[in-house]
Amino acid sequence: MKPLHTDHWEYYYAKPVSTGIFKFQADDFQVVEDLGYEPCGEGEHQFIFVEKTNNNTAFVAEQIARFVKLPLRQVTYAGRKDKYAVTQQWFGIHAPGKPDFDFSTFELEGVRVLKQVRHNRKLRTGQLKGNHFTITLRQVMHPEAIEERLEEIAQHGVPNYYGEQRFGVMRLNEMGEVQRGGNLMMAERMVNGETIRHRNKRSMAMSALRSWLFNEMLSTRLQKTQFNTVLSGDAMVLSGSNSFFIANNDDSTSLNDVQHRYDNKDVCPSAPLWGKGTLATQADALALEQEVAANSTEVIDFLSQCGFEQERRAIKIWPSELEWQSKGDTFTISFALPTGCFATSVLRECVETLSPINRV
Repeated sequence: MKPLHTDHWEYYYAKPVSTGIFKFQADDFQVVEDLGYEPCGEGEHQFIFVEKTNNNTAFVAEQIARFVKLPLRQVTYAGRKDKYAVTQQWFGIHAPGKPDFDFSTFELEGVRVLKQVRHNRKLRTGQLKGNHFTITLRQVMHPEAIEERLEEIAQHGVPNYYGEQRFGVMRLNEMGEVQRGGNLMMAERMVNGETIRHRNKRSMAMSALRSWLFNEMLSTRLQKTQFNTVLSGDAMVLSGSNSFFIANNDDSTSLNDVQHRYDNKDVCPSAPLWGKGTLATQADALALEQEVAANSTEVIDFLSQCGFEQERRAIKIWPSELEWQSKGDTFTISFALPTGCFATSVLRECVETLSPINRV
């Protein structure tokens, strides 16, 4: 199988002319999780709100489980957050019959427990409203171009690409070129027949492969200038929901009516997260997805055997609460995104980010 690359995906707007250093220090990337609800204050689940700096979510969960002396499966979280950042997120501890744990003696470098409250339901993966991001860029060139692009993004959104961190840590080689992410390279080895026995690494590799194919589908729509157009047979995702319907020319889902709803951010075309089963799309949208699939048959065959079911993901996102400030050569951007969406996909459209620490 040929190597899977990520540097060819189309931009919605033109490639940015602005540059800036990203993640010069940890608090240049701040993330605050929004569950979308308040824990009720009672129940057998103990929720803790944790601030972590330069720590990955899975590792912190392991340390919490060790501290409370419970199996790791009883410590859960709604979503993984970036390691090289300052992030605030909830962890859930299922401890029926136990009193509140005392975290005053919990010591882990870069980690603080900010709040503790009980809830009557388990904290499950994906069950959150979204995340709020505050990003600081340094040594910025052409900040006025970033402002112009953000004005456009506020109105017209950005492609809902999976960010490059999904594909693994990327580093600069001796030639100054960005090397491909480790998760994607591991996925290639799996497609070529290698067995990855480490469960977590195997899962991350398969997710990277599935995300790569989604991005291929999305990029093709951009390339064909069909990103803002509802195609006949499109699977339209309802805003804030995983539900979708098929756009066609019957009375309830005529293309003109659905296009109007898309223009008003009420619905959005989707692309497949590949798995076993048949594609949900029909007509022109199905033909487009089959065209991309035909160019990635080895990836398609592998994902179809991995146990995934066919799912859908919106191809566009509109950041909310979008604000920015420029001061000298420092530029700060803040915005909120729904769960599962990547802040770096917003950045990608307005600035070329550079890294001083061989990370992207």
